[in-house]
Amino acid sequence: MSVEQVTGHVSELHWFKSSYSGSDGGDCVEVAVGPGAVHVRDSKVAGGGPVLRVGRGEWAAFVTLARG
Repeated sequence: MSVEQVTGHVSELHWFKSSYSGSDGGDCVEVAVGPGAVHVRDSKVAGGGPVLRVGRGEWAAFVTLARG
């Protein structure tokens, strides 16, 4: 599996979170699709927190498993 923490600028990515997430914050993650990878971050620290870069194949496998 290929996952790495991104240290560069990711501000140009279009971030979104699940429609199941409430509007009051809480424990949510945001994802953005970039060239060759999916980026994941904690919505509570979106501006300056860590960002993980996950390969598209690995992300697809994760989503498939999460759906059950």
